[in-house]
Amino acid sequence: MTRPLMIAVFVAVMIAVIVGVDVFFFRNHFWERLVVNVGIVLVFAAFYLRFPN
Repeated sequence: MTRPLMIAVFVAVMIAVIVGVDVFFFRNHFWERLVVNVGIVLVFAAFYLRFPN
């Protein structure tokens, strides 16, 4: 896979995880949802920086 395609897939998976967690767990909890979303982005960023291609 080319690098731009891998980045696009990585971002798409991150968005899917965020939306899934929002819908299934934190529908009516704004602050908790915000904190979890930031945490998910940080975890994905850590994986991206840890395993570069």
